[in-house]
Amino acid sequence: MSLDLGEKAPDFTLPTDGAGSVTLSKLSGKKVVLYFYPKDDTSGCTAEACGFRDAFPDYGGTGAVVIGISKDSVASHDKFKKKHGLPFILASDTGGDVCEKYGVWVEKSMYGRKYMGIERATFLIDGKGVIRAVWHKVRVPGHVNEVLKAARAL
Repeated sequence: MSLDLGEKAPDFTLPTDGAGSVTLSKLSGKKVVLYFYPKDDTSGCTAEACGFRDAFPDYGGTGAVVIGISKDSVASHDKFKKKHGLPFILASDTGGDVCEKYGVWVEKSMYGRKYMGIERATFLIDGKGVIRAVWHKVRVPGHVNEVLKAARAL
């Protein structure tokens, strides 16, 4: 399943770092940058998270809320967030339901071995909950700035 531009973003409620929770529909009226990443504290995921961290003041200027989602536990998110000083929400999708809804739970291959995992992807959602931009198979270098440019234009 994949989501297309102009479609309503699937709603969800997930537990977050700091013993909180986030519900997409409760962010109505705000732009949302929803980025899916494979695993806390791995090299690519850390680089991406730190990129969003470093650009966070610029994202605030667009009125966008940044949310990172992986299948890691809330405890893992708490450690990851503290270790790298991440100022945005990290949501825990341990059951993978949200990853499935957004079409990012995919078959991957490494060293000839096939397995299921999260495809690094980002969705830009407008204040009405409509998907306005999608990046699949994200390459980390330059991605944060590309998303920021799209958020500013929205």
